[in-house]
Amino acid sequence: MCNIVINLLTKYIKERLKNEESVIFVVKNNQKYVGFTQLYPVFSSISMKKSWILNDMFVDLEARKLGIGQVLLQKARAYALKTDAKSIVLETAPDNFAAQKLYEKNGYIRDTQFYHYELSLI
Repeated sequence: MCNIVINLLTKYIKERLKNEESVIFVVKNNQKYVGFTQLYPVFSSISMKKSWILNDMFVDLEARKLGIGQVLLQKARAYALKTDAKSIVLETAPDNFAAQKLYEKNGYIRDTQFYHYELSLI
């Protein structure tokens, strides 16, 4: 990744943490960061509880199949329970079968009742 992109990402993440707008969990292996997940809160007046959006989850290619994704999902779940959240929601690509298998193994259920819409503003 080019240094400009890394600098922008670093700045973005620092701002989220400074403003308490997200929570990040990381996994290190031999002093090297090999995975992370980032949670963003969302609030519901219907349930009167917060949920967490698991927006980012990344595991380094060389560290895949070592259970790091599982560890990250467990940390996210524990944190959601600790913060009395209603749920954790996430999205993944239709062809990301490895991620889908991991999510479903951890109790995530694919939504078949609602359509997801997005209005792009960029």
